[in-house]
Amino acid sequence: MSLLKRSAVVAAAAGLLTLALAGPASAHVTVNPNTATAGGYAKVSFRVPNESDTASTVKLEVNLPADQPIASVSVKPVPGWTAVAVKSKLATPIKAHDTEITEAVSKITWTAAKGSEIKPGQFQEFDVSMGALPQSGQLVFKALQTYSDGNVVRWIDEPATDGTEPEQPAPVLKIVPAANGGAASSAGAVAPVAEDSDDDDSDGGNGLALAGLIAGLLALVLGGLAYAKASRKPDATAPGKPAAS
Repeated sequence: MSLLKRSAVVAAAAGLLTLALAGPASAHVTVNPNTATAGGYAKVSFRVPNESDTASTVKLEVNLPADQPIASVSVKPVPGWTAVAVKSKLATPIKAHDTEITEAVSKITWTAAKGSEIKPGQFQEFDVSMGALPQSGQLVFKALQTYSDGNVVRWIDEPATDGTEPEQPAPVLKIVPAANGGAASSAGAVAPVAEDSDDDDSDGGNGLALAGLIAGLLALVLGGLAYAKASRKPDATAPGKPAAS
């Protein structure tokens, strides 16, 4: 095989390898948007993709951080799903609208009715309104995803201090300062909605997949041109003889 032919094969193989490595990242339960205004109220969606090829998601349990209780939490009905919010006593009461709050929602569980499960290749979103939010930091919502085959995926790993993503990350809502530098209104104003970040799993994965696809196609085109060019030239190993077609 001539040098040009070998180069064509290597280029094509490299392009296909790039495409394979650039597949979308494994999807996981996320909160969207993943930022909210400090001290304000926000509507967030817990996005639940189904990662199984054979089983459906039948239940989602989201735990609210006990050390950062939220006075007001309400859920939006999802057709075919039942939502149950559990309240717990607070070790230290908090105040909201000049009222002392001694208990707050600590867990929300959504359960699917028969026929409403999240099937393979599908996802569902569960909306929650909450506030007032903390003045800084982040809220970590540890979530459990239950499948129809009994498998339970625990999305409970907290963010790593070195910035790397854990194996089964919990949904995280980051608290950002109000745009005007002051505290956000706690009278029911919804925080500005940031763009959905299929965080973490979808936008980045789709970008890599597109880059890999372009690189793979380019490598295949260049490889084909090189091969065609090589086939029209005499083989260096047999001077004076036409190259084999």
